[in-house]
Amino acid sequence: MNTFGKRFRFTTFGESHGKALGVVVDGVPACIKIDENFIQKEMDKRRPGKSKYETSRKESDKVEILSGVFDGFTTGTSIGMVIFNENQKSKDYSNVKDLFRPGHADFTYFQKYGIRDYRGGGRSSARETSARVAAGAIAKLLLKELNIEVKSGICEIAGIQADIQDFEYSKTSSIYALDSNKENKQKEAIQTAINSHDSVGGVVLIKALNVPAGLGEPMYHKLDGQIASAMMGLNAVKAVEIGDGIQASRSKGSINNDQITSKGFETNHSGGILGGISNGDDIVVKVYFKPTPSIFCEQKTVDINNNDKTYLLKGRHDPCVAIRGSIVCESLLALILADMLLLNMNSKIDYLKNMYSL
Repeated sequence: MNTFGKRFRFTTFGESHGKALGVVVDGVPACIKIDENFIQKEMDKRRPGKSKYETSRKESDKVEILSGVFDGFTTGTSIGMVIFNENQKSKDYSNVKDLFRPGHADFTYFQKYGIRDYRGGGRSSARETSARVAAGAIAKLLLKELNIEVKSGICEIAGIQADIQDFEYSKTSSIYALDSNKENKQKEAIQTAINSHDSVGGVVLIKALNVPAGLGEPMYHKLDGQIASAMMGLNAVKAVEIGDGIQASRSKGSINNDQITSKGFETNHSGGILGGISNGDDIVVKVYFKPTPSIFCEQKTVDINNNDKTYLLKGRHDPCVAIRGSIVCESLLALILADMLLLNMNSKIDYLKNMYSL
C-alpha cells in the first residue's frame, strides 16, 4: 500500500532514479495558510549532500505544489506536490543488475514481484521519504494552528548516547545531535566508518508538545499503534520505543505508573499515551535505525539465478541513515497527529453540536 492515514491521508509515488517523486495529501481542511518557504525548509533538512556525513548525491529537493492551494490557502481539496530528481547516476548500479545487495530489499522485492528496479532500489529507496517530508510539512502547518509542536534530534550514534536533549542545539548541528558534548564523538564514529568503507546505526528522539488528551482510536487504530506502524514502515528502522519503552519491562508498576495529581501527571514513563489515547502529556518516541546496508566492502551474495557471487558497491550513500531519517520521523509523527485530530472530531456529540449549532 502507498497510502497512510484515515482522515488526513497521504499517498506517495515515484522512484529513486525515476523522473520524479510526489505525494497527494487528502483530508486537509480548507483555509490553512500555506507557507511555501516553511515547506522548502523542511525539505532542506532531509536534502542530501549537505555535509560529509551524508550521501554526496546533490538534489535541490525543490517542491512544486500542483493542486489544492489557491491564493496561499488550502482549498479543502487534494494537495498534490512533486519533487523532480535531478542527479541520478543509474550507471553506478549496472554491476548489481542481476545481484541482490545484502541488507537491502532487492531479494524480497524480486521474490514478491518477479521484477525489481535495481537503480538505487527503485520504490524501496529511502529517497521516497522526501515525499513524506513534503506531506509532513502540510501536517505541521495544520498543527501550528493548534499550537502543537513536533521536534526531533539524534540521541545516539554507533552506541554513543546523548545525555542532554537540546532540541534547539540539534537545529544547528550537521548531524542533528541533541547533545553538544557527545557530538564530536558521534561524528568521529561516523568518520571512522567512512574510512573503513562501513556504516553505523543511530537512534532518533521525537517529541510532540501541547498535544490534547483524547487522540487515538481504540481498539485497532490506537495512537501508539499507528506511531509504531508508521515508523516501522520507514526504511532501515528496526525498533520503536514509546515513553520508557524497553526499560518499562525492567521496571516495577510502583515506579512505572505515572501518578496523577490535580496539577497533572508527576512523571511521563508512558510517553504521553495510555490505552492507545493521548493523555495530554508530551508524546515521546525513539526510533532505531540499523547501519546503512550500502557499504563499500566486498560482500557475499547471489544472483537472480541463485549463483554464489561477490560484489563491491558503487555509488553515493549515507554512512548513517539515521541523520536524515530524523526529519522523516518528525514528519511522520506530525502526519499521525493531524489524522488523529480529525478522527477525534466525532468522538463526542458535543463536538458536533458546537460545530453545527446556529
